Amino acid sequence: MKKGDICEAVVEKIDFPNKGILHVDGERVIVKNAVPGQKVRFVINKKRKGKCEGRLLEVVGHSPIEQPDRACPHGGICGGCLYQGLPYEEQLKIKGEQVKGLIDEVCDSYEFQGIKGSPIYEGYRNKMEFSFGDEYKDGPLALGMHRRGSFYDIVTTPECRIVHPDFCKILEATLEYFSSRKIGYYRKLQHTGYLRHLLVRRAVKTGEILTALVTSGQTEVFAGDTQGDGRAQEQELLKGWMEALKELPLEGSFAGILHIRNDSLADVVQSDETQVLYGKDYFYEELLGLTFRISPFSFFQTNSLGAEVLYETARSYIGETKDKVVFDLYSGTGTIAQITSPVADKVVGVEIVEEAVEAARKNAAFNGLENCEFIAGDVLKVIDELTDRPDIIILDPPRDGIHPKAIGKIIEFGVDRMVYISCKPTSLARDLVPLQEGGYKVEKVCCVDMFPFTSGIETVVLLGNQKTKPDSHIKLSVDMDEFNKVKNGEK
Repeated sequence: MKKGDICEAVVEKIDFPNKGILHVDGERVIVKNAVPGQKVRFVINKKRKGKCEGRLLEVVGHSPIEQPDRACPHGGICGGCLYQGLPYEEQLKIKGEQVKGLIDEVCDSYEFQGIKGSPIYEGYRNKMEFSFGDEYKDGPLALGMHRRGSFYDIVTTPECRIVHPDFCKILEATLEYFSSRKIGYYRKLQHTGYLRHLLVRRAVKTGEILTALVTSGQTEVFAGDTQGDGRAQEQELLKGWMEALKELPLEGSFAGILHIRNDSLADVVQSDETQVLYGKDYFYEELLGLTFRISPFSFFQTNSLGAEVLYETARSYIGETKDKVVFDLYSGTGTIAQITSPVADKVVGVEIVEEAVEAARKNAAFNGLENCEFIAGDVLKVIDELTDRPDIIILDPPRDGIHPKAIGKIIEFGVDRMVYISCKPTSLARDLVPLQEGGYKVEKVCCVDMFPFTSGIETVVLLGNQKTKPDSHIKLSVDMDEFNKVKNGEK
């Protein structure tokens, strides 16, 4: 078997996140974006140092566990979901086995508590960033997700299964409106064009919707032969789009319709200028009895109901916090900090993203929580400046995990227990090694599926400090004179 060969084989298993494992003539091959039991055709595109990788060409035969008639019509084309066509129970089984396999490699003994599913597994996402583009070079305007394996091609996704139907109606109406007016999209290589992204957020508890059209500032294209910069024509265009959205028969209702100008060269959704076309630029979402203000760029879990399961699990691992000082490192918008704060003496959150810290402070104030302190900065640096001494530490780092030097400093606090929440099991498994070497034992592990149909998974780990565990033997000191008096009935 050599590079360029086309082969067929059956996928035996999947390693996290999407590495299908199979064998051809006794050689191990990795083929991404396949599921166990599928017979696939692939081309060998990498082979070096005994490692062999193939690129998926075609699914020749379905897996026995698949239900292809139930798959999303965009499955296999859109790059968002891996497990379309698999029953949800099978998705959970695969993800749970992946995480357990990674943890087993670095931990001798612990209690694996399985995987908890999302309360809903269709229409669960509360936020989507759709991209404008074309499905093929010089093709008609498209609005949706990136085609699998492509940085440029966009697949229109009007029947996406992981968002509420309101998202799809807004997407279709937006695409129809700008297509009919022949408005072009922003071309990332040339840095020219107007339409960039469509951002949609929807509160699960209230049904309120925020929608933002993200464009470049290149309004001169609207001016035509007239004098001016095209801003007036742009406003007419945006007003028409807003009115078209307001007429949609939605289950929810618009809290706000916005226009965001973004002239960054990077393909990211950000704001250089935000204009409220209708309503306001925020809504409120509820989570475990707390209220959070959500704006277009607020940092918030994309699965609100799944987040409640995740944080309830974390809270059960954290245990009693009464009169204790809790450190929430990598605190984001402070959701976990606020959940643990009501009976704690103090909660200190550290987060590198200043916007998230500001949101955390506002949300804590809104919820009447006065014992929460949020600090903006890198955990690696800020941890040396903290004057409080923690009793419990919560770790919820980004996908890359914890900086090795920060792990050493965290261990030095010597707390009785830590709770590690991870969105990337491979980073988690790597970080558990030095944490165990530092005297901590992995006691419990539980997975929470926040991202049905995708390869993503959250994992919660409870670690106990073995250096602070009490001796199993109890030492007693007995006064023999007192003992004899009691024995003789003198007392």
